[in-house]
Amino acid sequence: MTRAEIILWSRLRLRKINGYKFRRQQPLYNYIVDFYCNDLKLIIEVDGEIHSISENKNHDSKRDNILQLNGYHNIRLSNWEVETELDSTINKIKFYISEILSPSQGDHRGSAT
Repeated sequence: MTRAEIILWSRLRLRKINGYKFRRQQPLYNYIVDFYCNDLKLIIEVDGEIHSISENKNHDSKRDNILQLNGYHNIRLSNWEVETELDSTINKIKFYISEILSPSQGDHRGSAT
């Protein structure tokens, strides 16, 4: 794990974000995602500078689209964002969770998925 992933994992593990369980390095289809919450079908990716290269951006976009078509939600965060603005990054994740749980989406906790 990168430094940023270690930092974020310290805030995701043990159900510290709204009681949701996250896993790290979770296989989904032909991909391995950085962090995943099954209850929300939420993927969190922490990206370094290499993801800003055009070729990698295209690959990430294609991957995100495939996962979204299969019902997954995705947040991409930069290493810098996690390392320097952790509290606002956590708030961003919490806000995204609230968007997933909006009345049109429903609360997925406890559902069999």
